[in-house]
Amino acid sequence: KVNRLLKGAAKLLDQGKLDWALAELTAYASILLDNKDVRMSGQDVKRGTFSHRHAVLTDVKTSEEYNRLNSVEKEQGKFRIFNSLLSEFGVLGFEYGYAMASPNSLVVWEAQFGDFYNGAQTIVDQYITAGESKWRRMNGLVMLLPHGYEGQGPEHSSARAERFLQQCAENNISVTNITTPANFFHALRRQLARPFRKPLINMSPKSLLRHPECVSDMSDFEAKKTNKFQEYYDDPEVTTAAKAKKIKRALFCSGKVYYDLLQRKKETKRNDVAIIRIEQLYPFPKPQMDGLLEKYKKAENIWVQEEPRNMGAWIYMQSIYPTELKVIARKPSASPASGFKSISDAQQMEIIDEAFGK
Repeated sequence: KVNRLLKGAAKLLDQGKLDWALAELTAYASILLDNKDVRMSGQDVKRGTFSHRHAVLTDVKTSEEYNRLNSVEKEQGKFRIFNSLLSEFGVLGFEYGYAMASPNSLVVWEAQFGDFYNGAQTIVDQYITAGESKWRRMNGLVMLLPHGYEGQGPEHSSARAERFLQQCAENNISVTNITTPANFFHALRRQLARPFRKPLINMSPKSLLRHPECVSDMSDFEAKKTNKFQEYYDDPEVTTAAKAKKIKRALFCSGKVYYDLLQRKKETKRNDVAIIRIEQLYPFPKPQMDGLLEKYKKAENIWVQEEPRNMGAWIYMQSIYPTELKVIARKPSASPASGFKSISDAQQMEIIDEAFGK
């Protein structure tokens, strides 16, 4: 299986493309080549919970481990990666402290599923979101929280974006829900490139790790003024004011649901629908969003999310735009997701149907 994955990566590179795993490892390697260290921990980070990362390969006969990023060049930073114990509170607390003591290292903690971070809610509340305000101490810790509704149940769907967004103020953290490998690459590099430090909370993908559409051209990673982190993506097909006037429904979304919407748009050839992605939820790119709402002022502007209405980014979006956006989401729920895949799939289909006016 590992050999098949490695062959698949090599094939992508031959095509001049990178998927999510390649983009992530490339970000770490590029930081290492800047002679800065990268440290990563989590319950299954060496392999990656969804078998995508394989940062460390293991000899099946000798059990000897090979760290793939520690031998890129002779002069480079150190890549430290650890499968950690099942205590989110203890591990995230340690990594926060490590990032505080090592501001020039990229320090990353990944939850096995984003939902599991709630075992470390105290660390988030006391330190990550409020630490700079309380103690005037910056911190650049990265939290990768797998998030997305794929029918895996209430403990394997939601990284509770709404909780982080509720705690956003005074530019205390960055909250992202990224849709392209290249943008993830630039988000990781931005953590050390800026002359200040902010925690990064990223809603990481699951199904997108192998989604055929979720790839980026190699040119998107090269050092150019235009190649930087994108806070949002407008619909690439709506390039003129004349085309914008023909749009009847402007669907604003964030993260994995974009690809579900895109698939339906392609299948139905709906040229009267635009799909706009918000890649960074906080700090929110309001001037750009205002421009998009003006661009699509003749259309019905709708916020589409997979999460129930009382979760996800909707309440946050509503606080910014009280009347400008309608919403399409799962109905309000006490549980983050259904425990039945068939029900989850049906709910997801309803969201997509409603988004396209069925």
